[in-house]
Amino acid sequence: MNQPTPAIVTQSAVRRLPRIALFLFCVAYVLPGFLGREPWKNADVSAFGVMLEMAAGHSGWWNPQVLGVAVEESGPLPYWLGAVFIKLLPFFSTEFAVRVPFALLLALTLICTWYTVYHLARQPAAQPVQFAFGGEAKPTDYARALADAGLLALMACLGLAQLSHETTPDLARLALVSLMLLMASRMAHTGHRQPLRSVAIWGVAVVSLVFSGAPWIAVTLGGGLLMILWLSRRNQEEPDTLWLTSEAPSQRDPLVWSAMLLVLAVAASALNGQVPVPALQTALTQVEWRSWGKLLVWFTWPAWPLVLWTLWRWRHQLLRPHVALPLWAALVSMVDSALSPERDRALLLALPALAALAAFALPTLRRSVSALVDWFTLIFFSGCALVIWVIWFAMQTGVPAKPAANVAKLAPGFVPEFSWLLFLAGAVATGAWLWLVSWRVGKHRQALWKSLVLPAAGSTLCWLLLMTLWLPLLDFGRSYGPISRRIATLVPAEGCVLADGLSQAQIAALQHHGSLKLVRTTDDGGAGANCQSLVVAPASQATLHQRVELTHWAFKSTVSRLTDTKESLMIYQRVGN
Repeated sequence: MNQPTPAIVTQSAVRRLPRIALFLFCVAYVLPGFLGREPWKNADVSAFGVMLEMAAGHSGWWNPQVLGVAVEESGPLPYWLGAVFIKLLPFFSTEFAVRVPFALLLALTLICTWYTVYHLARQPAAQPVQFAFGGEAKPTDYARALADAGLLALMACLGLAQLSHETTPDLARLALVSLMLLMASRMAHTGHRQPLRSVAIWGVAVVSLVFSGAPWIAVTLGGGLLMILWLSRRNQEEPDTLWLTSEAPSQRDPLVWSAMLLVLAVAASALNGQVPVPALQTALTQVEWRSWGKLLVWFTWPAWPLVLWTLWRWRHQLLRPHVALPLWAALVSMVDSALSPERDRALLLALPALAALAAFALPTLRRSVSALVDWFTLIFFSGCALVIWVIWFAMQTGVPAKPAANVAKLAPGFVPEFSWLLFLAGAVATGAWLWLVSWRVGKHRQALWKSLVLPAAGSTLCWLLLMTLWLPLLDFGRSYGPISRRIATLVPAEGCVLADGLSQAQIAALQHHGSLKLVRTTDDGGAGANCQSLVVAPASQATLHQRVELTHWAFKSTVSRLTDTKESLMIYQRVGN
């Protein structure tokens, strides 16, 4: 028996968000963070180093390596993207070239989220109540308004900003998970007349996710989505004549082909040496539930309160595709986050699904709740923007004195420089925020997406300000560039440098920022016999004598990161043979 829908929406409430405004939102969110900054520690610069090794021919394409050692993040596909674009764009800097495909992946994530919500909102069970005398929202307009809201909800999530602007496998997985969810929503949309195209793209997404180092996610997510679609098909009162015919169901049903592609993906992951099932026997007992709960609260804000409201208000439709599909996708990533050592990066994959669920809360929100969200957002993001501006002003002028002193203490040696370009970008963004606030309180009170305009704009504003006004400071504090360049001045300009105990990120930074030719002390080929310098991580110093003859080396200096004295490297110089 069909349960009544909780959505009560009039046609006047589904006016479209102007396309140019939505486009500018996306541009203002995507570009900052991909332009003008150095690779940050640790995952960002680590992945960047692997791509450089591949592009230079120093690493195999199927088994990515750094100085002959396998990379920390498995799955070669994301590294292929960066390496290919380094070769395709030799006239640009390598930092810019590798970011081009990843900026496109973030754009793909935003597009997939919009269309996912659109197709889910076209489901019969997701439609609003029909009024006795008409005036209810038209299905297409209703779906577009919810899709706008879903996209705004994704950009509003606090956890998306930094991780989605890195050149890491996590961003590739985010885009592929979003693509899988989109194809599932398209297959659930009975009005869609091109199921084979959906199946083909689904297959590409599944296989790509496997070779991006996430076979367990591909298998679990894909299997659950297909099961939901199959159960939904069985519960339909009328057969789906667009997909199925009595003559040849196996040839027409996209679920059959999608399941076959999923099986092939499992086989591919097995052949690739990856096991698509995590070790669960001890993982659950090692979860720090308190810290994981805190991560959920801030990382998924402001989507999670809306998600809870959606699950409550649509509780009678939990098994319907418009709720079940994104709910399953979110649960898979949340469980993976709880079991993963890098919880925030695993939780990143849940954000598109959570944004889709959050969008369905809007047709059921009371006006008082919507106003509360607006006021909280206005105060929170305006306060954050004000803090960013005050600290920037203090860095430039020394006034107020306390923020300037705090910056000097946290980043000793940092010399601020004024840039008209960065200043104007931040000023324009702040002016746009002030205009948007006045526009929001004065117009479009009934628009369905109105409650998420300020959260998305505020998140975009703060990210843009950080990537303009604070960019030199963040590069100084979060990059290995300063320490790498200082080490480069302490070793011979030509020749090789032995490296012992260095992390993948440190190796990548020394090679890129310091232009050093590194050779591992464990290299058996004798390539380091003529190296005149040695860089050692403090953690490996106790066993250094097992790999080099210490009588041939003299300690020269200890170089620390200026913003983190606990992270240092020791420099040795050869004194004899």
